[in-house]
Amino acid sequence: QVQLVESGGGLVQAGGSLRLSCAASAPGRTFSNYAMGWFRQAPGKEREFVSTINWSGTTYYADSVKGRFTISRDNAKNTIYLQMNSLKPEDTAIYICAAGVGPYGSRNGGSFGSWGQGTQVTVSS
Repeated sequence: QVQLVESGGGLVQAGGSLRLSCAASAPGRTFSNYAMGWFRQAPGKEREFVSTINWSGTTYYADSVKGRFTISRDNAKNTIYLQMNSLKPEDTAIYICAAGVGPYGSRNGGSFGSWGQGTQVTVSS
């Protein structure tokens, strides 16, 4: 089991930016060998895929955030980031970090075995 702690959420006006962080800890697990991802869940909606980064650094994004969000990882710090620019009110959600069970992530969440508590992002119009 991987312990995940997200931070960086908050309230921002439309068009603004936020940077989320997710610190992972798991004794005996080499962080750089595994995929990581971000998902989000808005009130009354199901959890949805936002972005994933493979062990090699290859990234994938949901169409709704492509060109505005950037996922990255710092293997030395066991941390991933989500830089969110040009935020829209529809981006309002709890953003949840996920740790992969292998080197590759997936959009449906099936390849992730550990989930964080999430951090709230609220975008006002």
